[in-house]
Amino acid sequence: MGAGKTTVARSLARRLGWRTIDVDQLIEEREHATVADLFARKGEPYFRAAERSVLVDQIGVRHAVVATGGGTFVDPQNRALINGDGTSIWLDVPLPQLIQRVPADGRRPLAADRAEFERLYAIRRAAYEQAHRRVDAGRPSVAAIVEELADWLDA
Repeated sequence: MGAGKTTVARSLARRLGWRTIDVDQLIEEREHATVADLFARKGEPYFRAAERSVLVDQIGVRHAVVATGGGTFVDPQNRALINGDGTSIWLDVPLPQLIQRVPADGRRPLAADRAEFERLYAIRRAAYEQAHRRVDAGRPSVAAIVEELADWLDA
């Protein structure tokens, strides 16, 4: 959450000449509601089921950069789908920077409570360590992150 997944995915897809797929956006389109509304009205378990459904629909799609939600990769089944079908990238941002980037205003339901946000950060790091590639995304240059990833993907 707040690592820049959507921004980096769009830029990387442009750089590679691929398309961008944003899982949260597809959920919102399918559900006709924002992520925050889904969490508020139907709860996290409902959202996670919708998330998995959208993710499964992307399996087998080629020449696409898929931006997932912050919690998608934490689920072992989702992680296995992602790692088995493509290349996973962890955009690693230090917690103090994430706290600065993510407002506690309710637009990101799991960030409203800062103690909970810090707990999620610790839990999610353990899952993210299972990604194929870790990138230091605490730096301000999206272009540098994209070039690093494009070079790595070409190798």
